[in-house]
Amino acid sequence: MDRHAQERLQQMLEKLKRRRFRITPQRLAVLEILVESDFHPSVETIFAQVRKRFPTTSLATVYKTVGLLKEMHEVLELGFHDAGNRYDARKPFPHPHVICTSCGRIRDPELSGLQELAEEMGRKTGFTIVTHRLDFYGVCPECREKTDARGD
Repeated sequence: MDRHAQERLQQMLEKLKRRRFRITPQRLAVLEILVESDFHPSVETIFAQVRKRFPTTSLATVYKTVGLLKEMHEVLELGFHDAGNRYDARKPFPHPHVICTSCGRIRDPELSGLQELAEEMGRKTGFTIVTHRLDFYGVCPECREKTDARGD
């Protein structure tokens, strides 16, 4: 586990403990998967990974844990009409994403000026911006390479 993931895990555990939630082995496994993942897993993906370590874990346990983390603002939920919800615990705040239309991979590029854009949007529309979402869609290098190798 990298340093950032360890720090995020500790932050999440401390927040759960302050709110007096039990840290079961299954709940800890969900947190570890979320903080180690840079591909924004779905609940089903998390569930499959947790079941490898704890075969009796229920899907409801994973949903409850992710829901709790969402309520505590410790995960960012990304809803997709065709691919369900995906979750990001590494950066649980609004940030841009680039999404592969071929394999569904999600990346978090570093973009400057996003806060300024949100502020400008508020000024130009009169809205009080409370959150935002900026997604770019394309074909990732790995899928493009596979397509080029097949000669498509």
